[in-house]
Amino acid sequence: MKKLLLIIAIGFTASLNAQILTPKASPAAKMQQKVGLADIQIEYSRPGAKGRVIFGDLIPFGQMWRLGANENTKITTTEALIIGKDTLKADTYALFAKPGPTNWELYFYADHSNWGLPEPWDPKKVVIQANAGVQKTQDFQENLAISLDALTNNGGTLLICWENTKVSLPFSLNTKAKVLASIDKTMAGPAANDYHAAATYYFNENIDLKTALVWSTKAVELRGPSAYWMTRLKAQLQAANGDYKGAIETAKISIEAAKADGDDAYVRANEKSIAEWSKNR
Repeated sequence: MKKLLLIIAIGFTASLNAQILTPKASPAAKMQQKVGLADIQIEYSRPGAKGRVIFGDLIPFGQMWRLGANENTKITTTEALIIGKDTLKADTYALFAKPGPTNWELYFYADHSNWGLPEPWDPKKVVIQANAGVQKTQDFQENLAISLDALTNNGGTLLICWENTKVSLPFSLNTKAKVLASIDKTMAGPAANDYHAAATYYFNENIDLKTALVWSTKAVELRGPSAYWMTRLKAQLQAANGDYKGAIETAKISIEAAKADGDDAYVRANEKSIAEWSKNR
C-alpha cells in the first residue's frame, strides 16, 4: 500500500512540474539581411489584425507602442547606420514607435532587455529619435511585418507594414568610404585578385575609370589571359575610356579563354559587347 501511494505521489508531482506547450498568439520572427558591408538583424513578434482596426484604435495615435508583441523588438547592426543627420552606432537596440496618421516617430533605445515598454521610460536611453513617413496601401497586411528593402551598397529602407499602413525609414551606410580605405590599404602590395576586385568596384560605382583600367591591366598581367573574367573587365574598362578598338581585341582574348573553359555566358557577353563597340570604332 505504501509503495502504491509513493508511485501516485511521484506521478502527481511530475504532473505539477509539467508544462503545456502552446503556440504564441504573436509568432516570433527573425529577419537577417546583408546591406553593403553591414549585417542587420531584426527580431520581433508578429501580432495579427484579426478583424480589428489597428492604428488609431487598437493602437492609439500619439501614444508609445512597443512595435510588436511579447519581448522587445530588437535591431542589431554590425556597421553604423546613418538616419537623417544622426548616426546609429553598431550595436543592438530596442525599437519603439509612436504612430500618427501621417507620421511616425521611431525610437532606437539603448536598453533592449525589457518586456514591452520600459517602466519607467528613460529619455537618456533614446539613442536616436527619427521621423518616418506613412503610406496607406491597397494590399492588406494581416500580420505585422518588419523588413528591409530598396537595398543598395550604400543603404536601404526600414519598412513596417501592418493592416493598410506602410511606414518607411531610409538609412545610409559609409560603405564607399570603407571600401575605398580598404582598397588604398591593399594597394600597397596587391595580388591579381586585389587589383581585379578594386577595378571591379570602381567600374561598378563609376569612380575614376582610368585608374580602374590601370588596375585591371595589372590584374591581367599578373594572372594571364586564361583569367577570362579579368580580361572581360579590362575590355569593359577600355570601352568605358573610349578605346573601343582595344576593348574588342581584349574581348576576343576573353572569348577564347572562356571557350576553353566551357563558359558560354562569358562568350555571349563578350560577343554582345563586341557588336556594340564595333558601332563606335
